[in-house]
Amino acid sequence: MGYKAYLQLLKGLLAGKEIISSGMTQEIRRAEEAIEKALAGNDVCLISSGDPGIYGMAGVILELLKKEETRKVRIEIIPGITAASSCASLLGAPLMNDFAVISLSDLLTDRRVIERRVESACQGDFVIVFYNPKSKKRIKPLEMAWQILMKHRSPRTPVGIVRNARRDNEEVMITSLGNMLEVKQIDMGTTIVVGNSKTYVKGRYMITPRGYELKTENDEILPH
Repeated sequence: MGYKAYLQLLKGLLAGKEIISSGMTQEIRRAEEAIEKALAGNDVCLISSGDPGIYGMAGVILELLKKEETRKVRIEIIPGITAASSCASLLGAPLMNDFAVISLSDLLTDRRVIERRVESACQGDFVIVFYNPKSKKRIKPLEMAWQILMKHRSPRTPVGIVRNARRDNEEVMITSLGNMLEVKQIDMGTTIVVGNSKTYVKGRYMITPRGYELKTENDEILPH
């Protein structure tokens, strides 16, 4: 069971299995049906992208299970690779020091809460990874986040933008904070990694130092 776009990525593994797919925003119904199938004695695999415990379906399942059902259904949460990790590997090493992951989707989280989280991450000088940055109808949260970032960080701060990480039509680019909103490829399949005050670019790699201070005079896009 899963969101139909994710099941399409597993075509080679689905032969001979019952497939139940549904669209975006139907997560609760998918989880309820998965529990129903499992209680009826079926082995059920509920698919998430990335890691199921990070913005995924693991929490939905565990929240919906009634107390008595937890004794009847054996749950196995299989770890995956979240977008922050897969995108970081394509950009170089931007997450080598403390970082924060923030979803800019305001469908389930109030925009004022998102704003406070972005502000706090900026004040703590965290590298920030943005999930769900923009859709066709939802562009204001990204603009809000950018405005907050520009108050706290240099326009020259490195920003990594990865679309369709480790999938077909993958796109990887490094730009600056000042130019971030000019990138046309930002959508729901994109992850944005904003460097902290120490992050720099060497060649085609974005690097956040662990603390060993190995930067050279030739390193690019130094924010300060």
